[in-house]
Amino acid sequence: MILNAYPYASGHVLVLPYRQVANLEDLTDAEREELWITVRDATLALKQAYAPAGLNVGLNLGAPAGGSVSQHLHVHLVPRWVGDTNFTVAIANTKVLSESLATTATRLRSAWPKGKR
Repeated sequence: MILNAYPYASGHVLVLPYRQVANLEDLTDAEREELWITVRDATLALKQAYAPAGLNVGLNLGAPAGGSVSQHLHVHLVPRWVGDTNFTVAIANTKVLSESLATTATRLRSAWPKGKR
């Protein structure tokens, strides 16, 4: 898991396999299992650290789908709250973040499921 350098919200993370692959079908069974276990663990850490009302979890596969690094698939996890300002990115070209990436990293490390750090 890595932090998104240009997050849509505080806590926005990316989960990606070690090996660079573009498509889900290119993952080995072991890579697929590790990817989704890490997505689950990241979900638990985000819920513990941020107590969001919801989460966006998704992939953009291929450049036409909006994949900024289309040759290396990654799963986005974005914490969401009722009334959050996520829409401003689309209509006002503005991002509102309440904390630095260093603070996000510290919060998620301390909230990561025990024994899986």
